[in-house]
Amino acid sequence: MKLLTTESQRHRENEERDPRTGPIIGAAIEVHRQLGPGLLESAYEECLCHELHLRGLTFERQVDLPVSYKGFRLDCGYKMDLVVEQQVVLELKCVEKLLPIHEAQLLTYLKLSGKRVGLLINFNVSLLTQGIIRRVL
Repeated sequence: MKLLTTESQRHRENEERDPRTGPIIGAAIEVHRQLGPGLLESAYEECLCHELHLRGLTFERQVDLPVSYKGFRLDCGYKMDLVVEQQVVLELKCVEKLLPIHEAQLLTYLKLSGKRVGLLINFNVSLLTQGIIRRVL
């Protein structure tokens, strides 16, 4: 018989696997636990930043992401939602369903920024762990 694990148990297991993303996922779970689904992305971003701060994690918000094209850096207006501990790119969503284009966006942001680890987090789900995609280049 297979035992069901709680969201906090799954979070602990994830934190043990990757110490870079585990604390971030824990912070996102706490925000989702407090707010639930249905708000605007900006509300989740604000609350997640507060939760990251409470946990002693450094982060930057709305980080400019220039496009490199044939040796030129072009400002095309792209911004990464969050970069945590100068290592992990976070792309936040509040959508009915994550689509392949959302994952492609995260992967492109990783390539353009030179970062290796990213999290795509969709807060518009009933159980947050079902709305998280982790990618490593």
